[in-house]
Amino acid sequence: MSDYTCFKTEISNGVAHIIMSRGNELNTMTRLFWKELPEIIKTIDKNADARVILLRGEGKHFSAGMDLANFVNDGSGKKKKDPSRTREAFYHELLELQGAFTALEKCRMPTIAAIQGACVGGAIDMAAACDMRYCSTDAFYKIAEVDIGLAADVGTLQRLPTLMPLGAVRELAYTGRKFDSAEAQQLGFVEKVFQDHDQLLEETTRLAEEIASKSPLVTSVIKKQINYARDNSVDDALDYHAIWNSALISSSDMESAMKAYMEKVSGDFEDLEPKKSFWEKSGLIS
Repeated sequence: MSDYTCFKTEISNGVAHIIMSRGNELNTMTRLFWKELPEIIKTIDKNADARVILLRGEGKHFSAGMDLANFVNDGSGKKKKDPSRTREAFYHELLELQGAFTALEKCRMPTIAAIQGACVGGAIDMAAACDMRYCSTDAFYKIAEVDIGLAADVGTLQRLPTLMPLGAVRELAYTGRKFDSAEAQQLGFVEKVFQDHDQLLEETTRLAEEIASKSPLVTSVIKKQINYARDNSVDDALDYHAIWNSALISSSDMESAMKAYMEKVSGDFEDLEPKKSFWEKSGLIS
């Protein structure tokens, strides 16, 4: 994969490790971060480069959230613009930022966040968009936007109510208070807490590789079904699932999975097909 400023990428045993690589700067989210993250995810998804994505950060902290210095614009020396037009343009910029994290939710591969140290502000938005979250005991969390006069606007207020009790989400968002790894697990934000960073990486990598050993077609369908069920009625979700299963059940995957289960060995499954546009299939673009 291409070189990036804010990330390192490693792919092994079916797992794409997306590593925030600015540990000395607390893995804060610069303008390049918002460009690179969805680009990496969409490339992996498009090319079927991996079967699972594991998102983590270098250094002491997962991420301290938005790098506000990169978003300061005093407007000096520029012609004064109509406020309504400026706000309309900002609306589209905000949708673009939201899309950076939605890419984690929409990609075909299961996504796992491994969190140590600070998970603050935009980092909570990002982790909430992953399918699963695990952390070390030193992890702490803060919906920090209220302290700078903002409402969290790239996913926290939309996704946390599906993960945690609504009253807890309200309290944490209204107050901006810090909460620790034990409370995060109690509230349902993280699935499990590990003793330290080394154990966190070891166990999340093991989990990711276990998921990667399953049929990638099946795990992609499971992800799509769970997300659909979260957002729709039970009846609609059942019908949706029946349509997908009747269309995509693979007899070869079922045979391989049953054999692997009976013989206590790893199954042999084909990777997902790369996604190609009409124009790519026609040979008009590469």
